[in-house]
Amino acid sequence: MLLHGNPSKLPPPVDEPEGVGILWAPPDWFDAEQRAQWHYAIENASPGLLTATDREVLVVWTVASVEHARATQEVRKLGQVVKTKEGNAIQNPFLPIVNRQALIMMRAGAEMGFSPASRASIGRGEAAPSGRAGQIAGTPLAQYLSEKPDKLDDA
Repeated sequence: MLLHGNPSKLPPPVDEPEGVGILWAPPDWFDAEQRAQWHYAIENASPGLLTATDREVLVVWTVASVEHARATQEVRKLGQVVKTKEGNAIQNPFLPIVNRQALIMMRAGAEMGFSPASRASIGRGEAAPSGRAGQIAGTPLAQYLSEKPDKLDDA
């Protein structure tokens, strides 16, 4: 319910279990690229967002992410259109892999709060560093807003 909001406006169930446990170690069968992506996801996820009960969703996201990158490299190397032995031009066979893995990544990532929309639906984990949401001190946006405030504060 935290991820997708409450479209029905019904009170949340009181007996709904929350995620439990600490999620850190990747599965033993992961290769080096998958382990690196796993650790990247855990280190960059909002604190407390992922728990041990999210393990399999993170496994799906991690595998899809690595396979997406591998297939994308093949598309870059060979191009989007390749020639068969007979000389016919066809779509690169790695292109459907790129597209499918991207869809899997998006679905699994949304389940874990890895997209802007899914993060917005679960709420902000911690307060913004300043009075304006999303403003980070020292960024060009922060400098612009401090020098030339606009109607953002009046909204």
